[in-house]
Amino acid sequence: MTTVLIVSNSRRIARLTPWFAGFLVAAYISVEAPLSGMSMNPARTLGSALPAAQWHALWIYFLAPPAAMLLAGRIYRSHVFCAKLHHHNDKRCIFRCNYGALAQ
Repeated sequence: MTTVLIVSNSRRIARLTPWFAGFLVAAYISVEAPLSGMSMNPARTLGSALPAAQWHALWIYFLAPPAAMLLAGRIYRSHVFCAKLHHHNDKRCIFRCNYGALAQ
């Protein structure tokens, strides 16, 4: 979330936000998953833990992602123009968007 907020609110690289987000997902899958066995899908984690009866660290998969996103949003809140990934389309922004001020 922090990376998306920083990149999407930068005049020079805002158009690259989807690429940064995609790179992070690819890095998590290719680097972190083999090292720690982590999963980015809570349903997959729960589906594996249920028949194995492994509950010791399951709470982290449900608590950490929302908590980290809320913390990133809270920290970066004063600098946000908009949190939308892609502005170059005909869809209106559902956020209090100040992207026009950023592009000028």
